[in-house]
Amino acid sequence: MHRLHRPLATLLAASALALVFSATPVCAQSATEKGQSQVGVVTPLSFIQTEELHFGQIFARPNAGTVTVAPNGTRTATGGIVLIGNLHQPAEFAGMGVYNQRVQVSLGSNSIFIYGPGARMRVRTFVIGSTPTAVLTTTPTVFRIAGPTGAFRFPVGATLEVGANQVPGTYSGTWTITLNYQ
Repeated sequence: MHRLHRPLATLLAASALALVFSATPVCAQSATEKGQSQVGVVTPLSFIQTEELHFGQIFARPNAGTVTVAPNGTRTATGGIVLIGNLHQPAEFAGMGVYNQRVQVSLGSNSIFIYGPGARMRVRTFVIGSTPTAVLTTTPTVFRIAGPTGAFRFPVGATLEVGANQVPGTYSGTWTITLNYQ
C-alpha cells in the first residue's frame, strides 16, 4: 500500500509545482497608459484667460431674477432664482507687463447675450476684482501693475438676468476684454 500512495503523492507534488510555474507568466504583465501635460506660455505685454465665467446651476421660477458672481467668487440671486450647488466662478485672467506699468482694461460691450434652448439671457455689469472693485465698461479703466515681476492676475464677475420660467438647459456666449499696456 505504501507503493500506491507514494507515486500519487509524487504526482500531486509535481502537478502543484507545474501549476505554480505555469501561473507565473500570467502575473508578469505589462501595461502602458498615456498621460497629458500642457502649459500656456505668456509673452510679455500679453494676457490669457485662466478661468471661464460660470454662473453655476440654478432653478428658474415663475418670476424673473438675477444671478451675480462677484470677483471674489461669491454668488447671490434675486427674484425667483434658487441657487444650486457650487459650480460657479468668476472669470480669471493672467498677464505679464513691467512693474508699475499702466494698463487700460475695457470691454468690447457693456452687456452680452448668452444663448441656449430657451430665450436668450443678458449678462451685464462686468466687475473687475481690484482694490476697490471697479465696474468695467467700454471706456478703459486704468490700473498699475503692482508685482515686481510684472506678472498679474485679475478676476471678473458679472450679473446674469434670468427670465421667468427660463427653459432648462445650458446657455453660453462670448465677451471681449481688452488690455492696452502703456
